[in-house]
Amino acid sequence: MSGSDPLTQAAELIRSADAVLVCAGAGMGVDSGLPDFRGNEGFWRNYPPYARLGLSFAEVADPQHFAEDPELAWGFYGHRLDLYRAAEPHEGFEILLKWGARRPLAVLTSNVDGHFTKAGFPLVAEVHGSIHHLQCVKPCGPDIWPSDEVGLALDDDMRAKPPLPECPHCGALARPNILMFGDFDWVSHRSDGQLRELTEWRRKHSRPVVIEIGAGKAVPTVRRYAELASAATGWLVRINPRDPEIRHGRGISLPYGALETLTALDARLKEE
Repeated sequence: MSGSDPLTQAAELIRSADAVLVCAGAGMGVDSGLPDFRGNEGFWRNYPPYARLGLSFAEVADPQHFAEDPELAWGFYGHRLDLYRAAEPHEGFEILLKWGARRPLAVLTSNVDGHFTKAGFPLVAEVHGSIHHLQCVKPCGPDIWPSDEVGLALDDDMRAKPPLPECPHCGALARPNILMFGDFDWVSHRSDGQLRELTEWRRKHSRPVVIEIGAGKAVPTVRRYAELASAATGWLVRINPRDPEIRHGRGISLPYGALETLTALDARLKEE
């Protein structure tokens, strides 16, 4: 295998896998038409009113705005909620599911769009939560509930028009159950439970092939998890057009986008 090209090496690794662990970051969603918030230019291109205000992604994605300017906070998250609801998981999700039909499959993702669940993956750990669930902004208690009934109108400055979502228990403002920047009020038990399930899965399948997709260095949660999960074997396939480097050569680097790489890998798997 050492003499073949990286794509062939990765295909052979997947073909021989007893289990597959997918570790996905924001780059997984780009081919579904979801915006790339990497750097302020990308963020402002999608949200020009915030450029006029001089607000960065990290500043808008901050729980403090729910206390100080809830219309602005819900304008941003309400728009994202509508966007993620409308978008469909791209064909790469189906390819991964097909590979998983032949062997145990699990997912760890920092994405809050819910697309792995929407695509039908059986075990998904959403380490930063989900925009499809809400919690109290205080919080007044541990409850987390679906955001199915949330539908907000926005003005020309992308600010949400009242009424804003409320906590059904205390009547205070509700917010997405997402781990934000500088967030000390995130109710984490839903994600904690998913992580416990994934930990149990890994006990049963201790030597999976790890396919890491679109996980950058800026918030390296997924990247580090993938490296640790593959540390004993070096069975890491890193799909990333921007940050493809692999430390100490412990894996296979494929410096391309998610969908094109998964499609190419699937074609190689069909060759034999």
